[in-house]
Amino acid sequence: MGELAERAMVSKRTIDYYTSIGLLKADRSKSNYRIYTDESLHDLKFIEECKNLHFPLDEIKRKLEMRKAGNICSSEVDKHVSAVTQQMKQLYSDLFDLFPILDHLDDGQKEQLNNNLSLLRSALKKSLVKVST
Repeated sequence: MGELAERAMVSKRTIDYYTSIGLLKADRSKSNYRIYTDESLHDLKFIEECKNLHFPLDEIKRKLEMRKAGNICSSEVDKHVSAVTQQMKQLYSDLFDLFPILDHLDDGQKEQLNNNLSLLRSALKKSLVKVST
């Protein structure tokens, strides 16, 4: 568990909690220690990404199950697209609220903010290209 926590940059307590609520699966050794696989690491990173997007744990669990099943019904896709669209609207609103504050930043802060936003724009464009192909 310690190695997984270190690789995923989360606490052991977080891993223990996710395992206890069924988000993470662990095999057991002969001495009853939990054994986590590389798949567990991928799942843990996915869970943390979803948490950063403020998805509730029950929604994250559902997303994990769909991801592992490899098939998603069209109503689930519609629901997911709707949720992402709502998040994008909220993010746009949050950014719009920041515009008056931006005038008070010094040039270095503005440049750093612009660099960060450029990286995010680039990642968003790449993901949109994947969706459209």
